[in-house]
Amino acid sequence: MTNSKNSITYADAGVDIDAGNALVERIKPAAKRTKRPGVMSGLGGFGALFDLKGAGYTDPILVAATDGVGTKLRIAIDTGNVDGVGVDLVAMCVNDLVCQGAEPLFFLDYFATGKLETEQAARIIEGIAKGCEGSGCALIGGETAEMPGMYSEGDFDLAGFSVGAMERGADLPRDVAAGDVLLGLASDGVHSNGYSLVRKLVEISGLGWDADCPWADGTLGEVLLTPTRLYVKPALQAVRAGGVNALAHITGGGLTENLPRVLPDDLGAQIDLDSWDLPGVFKWMADVGAISETEMLKTFNCGVGMILVVKADEAEALTKLLRQAGETVYPMGNVTETTGVAYTGSLL
Repeated sequence: MTNSKNSITYADAGVDIDAGNALVERIKPAAKRTKRPGVMSGLGGFGALFDLKGAGYTDPILVAATDGVGTKLRIAIDTGNVDGVGVDLVAMCVNDLVCQGAEPLFFLDYFATGKLETEQAARIIEGIAKGCEGSGCALIGGETAEMPGMYSEGDFDLAGFSVGAMERGADLPRDVAAGDVLLGLASDGVHSNGYSLVRKLVEISGLGWDADCPWADGTLGEVLLTPTRLYVKPALQAVRAGGVNALAHITGGGLTENLPRVLPDDLGAQIDLDSWDLPGVFKWMADVGAISETEMLKTFNCGVGMILVVKADEAEALTKLLRQAGETVYPMGNVTETTGVAYTGSLL
């Protein structure tokens, strides 16, 4: 069929299908590295298949989680340091799944941008694959959306979706009781919450992303982009060893808001703020913004990214197991018969 009018293509409108296909081919090796028992099909089809029996489950319950990276992406975009945000994306989903007692099985991502830059996109998705490898789940699909007119030049957004499973009756939290011990696992920094405030504090400080970091080696941008820690494998080891009654991922809302989510309504917790040292990034932010201790505790993880609620007589053994798995563990308090979270000691 011929057309006498000037021909226009999808690429002329700003969408390059060939670039999208090239990206899929580029990331296939990274996705392949994440393959695990249960995966039946991966990238390339209209959907991805997963066999729960092949993964070793007999009477499974599925658990799903979705999340993003928030305005931490702004720092990644402005600095061009996009390699770690894929790990953040995975961690924010799978660290939530494990709190339900579930093993993450597979992951899907959504990457949206105004104009697809294959090299940048590949670096981001390779980071997602790295996060999947680190948490034992398979990257089996995703969507890359090129949407001219929707995003400013260079901007992009990410969303992640993870599905996990557990055998029926293995869900958490369960049997939490007064006297249970709180074991805190150290964070690797701010993780992926509170970055609107982080960015405001950097603005107040007058520092640029390429300035020397005031509390660590490297530039300010590089250090603030340290990826969220993946807690899945050590947490699952602890759960399978026995004695874990609950896990709380310390994200938006900090210690104050997240720990009560896994406690019965008639119980609370007491946390000794002297049981760990506040990392330098949080000291710096509190100083720059004159932020109160109360505000810090309900905004940031303050150095503790995951809390395990464990039986008192199992606390010592589980602490040893977690440390052998590479975690820094803080015995930081107990479950109490008084509701709410009470603090002793001083954070700042």
